[in-house]
Amino acid sequence: MKTFYNVGKIVNTHGINGEVRVISVTDFPEERYKKGSELLLFKKDKHEPIPLTVKSWRKHKHFDLLTFEGYQSINDVEHFKGGILKVSEEHLERLEENEYYFHEIIGCSVKTTDEKEIGMIKEILTPGANDVWVVKGKGKKEYLIPYIEEVVKKVDVKEKVVIIEPMEGLLDE
Repeated sequence: MKTFYNVGKIVNTHGINGEVRVISVTDFPEERYKKGSELLLFKKDKHEPIPLTVKSWRKHKHFDLLTFEGYQSINDVEHFKGGILKVSEEHLERLEENEYYFHEIIGCSVKTTDEKEIGMIKEILTPGANDVWVVKGKGKKEYLIPYIEEVVKKVDVKEKVVIIEPMEGLLDE
């Protein structure tokens, strides 16, 4: 079974010439939205995704504005609103060493270097200089683990395990 990954959500049309407003969730907009790129539009009311080829892309305020080959007017794209743009697994970029996709990290169990079980990564926050991994511990306890060299010692996405060396105060109750 093929796996698909979210690139963005079409939230509205823009103008009358078939342009759509997209809220992106991709780290690679220049790759995903370059002219000729293939995207799949998933709609709740359709069983099969609609294949789309990017015709143009530009940034406008906090949105990415896209047009697609064969869709020239607002009437052609009006029904795209609310749809999710995705790419298939084979279109994912190769990442540098120690870089990971969110879907590779979310769901990993977290242990300390001395084998103490902390919990499971349920979310990734991107507040600034480094990502912060939200780890759900026992009960309702949550831990915020900064993705920095001093703390994260090993990431094994195949085994879904992350080993950390907690800084002082990081795991305090």
